[in-house]
Parts: sequence; C-alpha cells; structure tokens
Amino acid sequence: MDITQKHISRRTVLKGVGVTMALPFLEAMVPARATFAQARGKVRLAAIEMVHGSAGSTAFGIKNNLWAPAAVGRDFDLSPSALAPLEPFRNDITIVSNTDVRNAEAFTAPEIGGDHFRSSAVFLTQMHPKQTQGSDVLVGTSLDQYYAQRFGQTTAIPSMQLCIENVDQAGGCSYGYSCTYTDSISWAAANQPLPMIRDPRTVFDQLFGVGATPAERLERRSEDKSILDWLGSAVARLNKNLGSADRARLADYLDDVREIERRIQQVEAGNSSGEQRELPGAPVGVPDSFEQHVKLMFDLQALAFASDTTRVFAFKMGRDASNRVYPDSGYKAAFHSASHHQDRDERITDFAKINKYHISMLPYFLAKLKNTPDGDSTLLDNTLIVYGSPMGNSNVHNHKRCPLFLAGHAGGALKGGLHHKAADGTPMANVMLSMAHLLGMDDFKAFGDSTAAYDLNTVPATTAAAE
Repeated sequence: MDITQKHISRRTVLKGVGVTMALPFLEAMVPARATFAQARGKVRLAAIEMVHGSAGSTAFGIKNNLWAPAAVGRDFDLSPSALAPLEPFRNDITIVSNTDVRNAEAFTAPEIGGDHFRSSAVFLTQMHPKQTQGSDVLVGTSLDQYYAQRFGQTTAIPSMQLCIENVDQAGGCSYGYSCTYTDSISWAAANQPLPMIRDPRTVFDQLFGVGATPAERLERRSEDKSILDWLGSAVARLNKNLGSADRARLADYLDDVREIERRIQQVEAGNSSGEQRELPGAPVGVPDSFEQHVKLMFDLQALAFASDTTRVFAFKMGRDASNRVYPDSGYKAAFHSASHHQDRDERITDFAKINKYHISMLPYFLAKLKNTPDGDSTLLDNTLIVYGSPMGNSNVHNHKRCPLFLAGHAGGALKGGLHHKAADGTPMANVMLSMAHLLGMDDFKAFGDSTAAYDLNTVPATTAAAE
C-alpha cells in the first residue's frame, strides 16, 4: 500500500467551522495485515419505488415484452422492453418478473378503489395497511428499516428517505386512507412512517453537516462559498498522511462534492430569479427538470455510500395519482391519465414510453457506483438496489405481475445477469425475503406474505419464452 505515514480510522472526518465531511474509503484506512475486503463497509441498500405499475403488466404488454424480456436465464433480450436502457449493465441486474403484491389489494368492500392510496406503504413492508384517515396508521416495518436498525447504527445517518414528488400532504387522501400511506415507503415500525426529503439542498446539508441550525445554513449559503472553502486546512493536514493513490482518490471525491454543490447552487439561483417555474410550489432547491432532480439525488446517494455516511436509502421517484408530464419520454400525456390506457394497444405502447424513460434514469446511478472504488471492488459490487412498483396493470388498479428488478451484487452474494420468471401467484415478498438474506439477515424466516425465499442465483432450467 502507498501510505506515507500512518493508518487512519474509517470514521475519520474533515472538520471546518459548521462543516463536517466524511471521507471515501482509502488505502490508509486498511489496518496492517488486513485486506480491503475485511476493512470495507457493509453492503449498501438502495430501494427505489416507481408508482403506477407498467405497461408490461397488461395482456398486450406481456405478449410484446414491454417490461420483462421473452427469455429467462442469461440469454435475454432487453431491446423490446422498458428495461432496454439497462443493457450496458445486464450482468449487474437480476430481473424477477411475474410476482404479485397481494397485500396492496382491497381486502374488504370499503377498501375497493383505494389502491393508489395504500400501495406505496406496501412496497417495502409487503403488509396490508389499516384503512384510516386518522393518526392511527398501521402497516409494518419496511425492509430498508430492518436493515438500518441492524447494520446502520454505526454510521452517522442510519438511513435516508428521498423523493421527487410533493409528499407533504397532511390528513386524509381518498377512499378512507391517510395521505401518510401514499407519501411514505419507509416505516421504522408498523405505526412509524419516516418523512421523505425532496430538496437536494437539504440532503446535501445533512450529509455534510453544513450548519447546526437553519439560520446557520442560510448564512453559509449567503456567503456564496463552497463547503470546501471551510475545509482547506483540514484537507492539507490529512494529505500529509496519505500516499499518492489516496490523495488522488480524495481529490476526485472532493471534486464530486464541489460539482454537486455547484449544480445545487445553480438550481437555487435559477429558481430565485423571479422567472415563472414549471413547479411553482416546489422548494427553491428542487429542479423543475425531472431528470436533473433524479440525477442530483443519485449523485448524493453515491457520495453517501462512498463515504459510508449512510448505508441505506429509500427513494420514491413518483407519487400515486400524479399527473406530472414527462415530455422527454416521447409521450406528453399526464402520468396518471396515461396509466389509464383503457386497454387500448396504442395507448399501452405510449405508456410504455414513460416506463422506459423512468428506467433510463438508472444507468446514471449504476455507472456512478461501478466507477467508484470500494476497497478491492466497486460500490456497485457492494450495493443491493431494488427497483419496482407495488402495482401491476394500473388501468384496472391490480397488483399482479408487478415490475421488479435488482441491481448490484450485494457484496458478492448476488450473481446478476439473470431473468427469472416467477410461477403464477408468487408473492413479491418472496424476493424481499431473499433480499433480507442477501443483506445478512439470515434469521428472517418470513417477510410480509412470503411463502418461501426466492432463489435468485440459480440459472433457470430453460431459456424458452417467459411470457
């Protein structure tokens, strides 16, 4: 190892006035006689929900492989599907098609019609929400929070919850459900939803400890300085104890921090200019551009994973019943309206364009993780990402054949490069139970309405048509 002086702790941080910055994984953090693999952090978890299911969950979509590829096993063709943007990462993804989320269905007559308003609460809990518009909400602890409670307590932030849409609606939504169910995918306990952060500035400030109070943070921003301006002497002192490889890695990390900060400042300046905004009610740090917003959130997650500031993110990329328009998808109809395609082939095809556009955001994140060293491997090797929806065919609000895939390798526990088609009626909870095991929670015997753990690593026996 190229270390000039001494071993430094994995918990070493850079400190300035009102600023604290964790460091990326460096060679100098590896104790004598230890390996990178022994010294690196635990597996990171990123859970991403997109609402309204997929065009591929319809009869027409299944026939034309608008979500899942035709072949199971390794020789699958992504090109007809919404997953086509993931082709460069085919060896890093595990597709599990044809799973159901029964606990998002209506169980009683008064619950009929309320699918949009309970689904998000089911995604990571795989439990059925209590129908209420009061404060007595009840569903279940989410998978991300089980992991955070067990393996996230040694990090500065046990977990973070992010979102793109407005999720601060209080009180009751529709069909007798609290808006809490629509707005939350992370639950620390059955009755304890966790708030989600929409503003990239807020995420940045929490990650880097910029100011202890809102007033201090505002003062920092008004001085129009980078947080790196407050850390110059701390960086210089640290560099004296690092070898050349570590100094280069630290410099790259700080450049990433500065670039993200610059982009946030640019968004804030533009949104404060007085010009009319596409999202007039959004916080000043929220970009009007969906793509710009998502990429900022992905960059912040990658930085947090690299510095082991947190190992757990839940990211809600949409909100049920949202009528946001995604013109860059090639289809300009509002999202909720587009999802009610009336089972017409041409409208299902148009809805698939939106699904594909949403998936096209993911390669940016995967590339970021794959290009970030983490010990003797990469962040993508040491991360487990789940992307899915608790809804299937949104036109009829059902929860069958729901979209789902995993990415990353969970520290080597997940092989990747496979498409599994589950047997009809398989609960999505079976995959979530297997994820718990991949994450080191082997004592989990069940999760939600699971019936058995799903074998994610065995190559299916046939590559015949899956749909």
